[in-house]
Amino acid sequence: MAANQGLKIAVIGGGSSYTPELVEGFILHHKELPVRELWLVDIEPGLRKLNIVGSLAKRMVEKSGLPIEIHLTTDRRKAIEGADFVSTQIRVGMLDARARDESIPLKYGVIGQETTGPGGMLKALRTIPVILDICRDIEELAPNAWLLNFTNPAGMVTEAVLRYSNVKSIGLCNAPIGLIKQVSAKYNAAPDRIYAEFVGLNHLHWITRIDVEGEDKLDDMLADTAGYSAKNVPAREWNPEFLQSLHALPSYYLKYFYMTDAMLAEQLESFKQGGNRAEVVKRVEEELFEIYGNPELSEKPKQLEQRGGAFYSEAAVNLMRSLHNGTNDIQTLNVANRGILDFLPEDASIEVNCVVTKTGPLPLPLTKIPPMAKGLIHSVKTYEQLAIDAAVTGDRSLAIQALAHHPLVPSVEVAIAMLDEMLEANKEYLPNFFAKETAGTPAQ
Repeated sequence: MAANQGLKIAVIGGGSSYTPELVEGFILHHKELPVRELWLVDIEPGLRKLNIVGSLAKRMVEKSGLPIEIHLTTDRRKAIEGADFVSTQIRVGMLDARARDESIPLKYGVIGQETTGPGGMLKALRTIPVILDICRDIEELAPNAWLLNFTNPAGMVTEAVLRYSNVKSIGLCNAPIGLIKQVSAKYNAAPDRIYAEFVGLNHLHWITRIDVEGEDKLDDMLADTAGYSAKNVPAREWNPEFLQSLHALPSYYLKYFYMTDAMLAEQLESFKQGGNRAEVVKRVEEELFEIYGNPELSEKPKQLEQRGGAFYSEAAVNLMRSLHNGTNDIQTLNVANRGILDFLPEDASIEVNCVVTKTGPLPLPLTKIPPMAKGLIHSVKTYEQLAIDAAVTGDRSLAIQALAHHPLVPSVEVAIAMLDEMLEANKEYLPNFFAKETAGTPAQ
């Protein structure tokens, strides 16, 4: 679109409960990111939510008095055509599929989590073909658009796009911006006065530097995460001695690898009480849509912050703004490795700090890579690359190899039994794996 006309943005999965936060960001930053058309796209089963969220978005824009047109549609191609930015926030199989991802592994004594381990793999198998299908539309209808992917597992989805399409794509997660906000509040410092170095993959990163106003605060932060004497550390909290010797701040998701037994015990306990994460999210979502439906409401409600994705849209709007204006600021993104981690393939997606230029993000060299983290990064990346190829090809043997080589899966037997059950449970969302059975039926 010509600069004077403003920007066209398409949000795939526009009926998401996060959308009001995105709209709030577009309103607040309209000067630097002149959005003229916002297209919210969803599928038929998501129409009720799309209409509720879309109506709230329209009320928010009306209240702001800004010239932003909001379109609600199930026609993805129409939304993508000529777009400047496409953002994806989809959940293939919706929350019911997430509940299965979290519960089936538990039967096998394996961590059941949305993006880590077997649950994350099934999410990738369902999601990657759909995202690549969206990419084909972008290649045809908006070849210059940036695809900003928030869909989990974000690193794997981003890598699939890098390897299997020509779309300019960047993966985003809300964890890095969350950490910067935490540090900013702790030291009462502006976010742009903080430099934190992230090393690793999406949901598998270590923070190896935290500089505030040019002062090294890593030891301070490591001491603070302890926050109690070493003698009575609860099993699910970081062991202070371990953190001191690691000399890096591990992301929350590393608890699944570093304290597997305690995390598994906690999951089994909450599952027994009917409280797996998907169920909790379902309840929060229902309450949110109840609130969104109030015709008097014309702003993002406070309750949205209870969802796990806080700040996600702030990260999205920051990135769009920086790409649009070429601000050359630093953001933590999922991008192709290109030699930054010399022990990983060039096209592996990694999560690191990048300078965001008008032509895209340039990953920054790392100053400190914990030597003990390399093995786990390499091992999880090996699983990820096998799982991505399995998702694209529907090749069961690749899926077996991916799962058997995941550090959280105890044996080949468990990998195969678990894979069988999880593939079967996701059959309707895995046409690549089950196409042979439906071969011979007339095309729709």
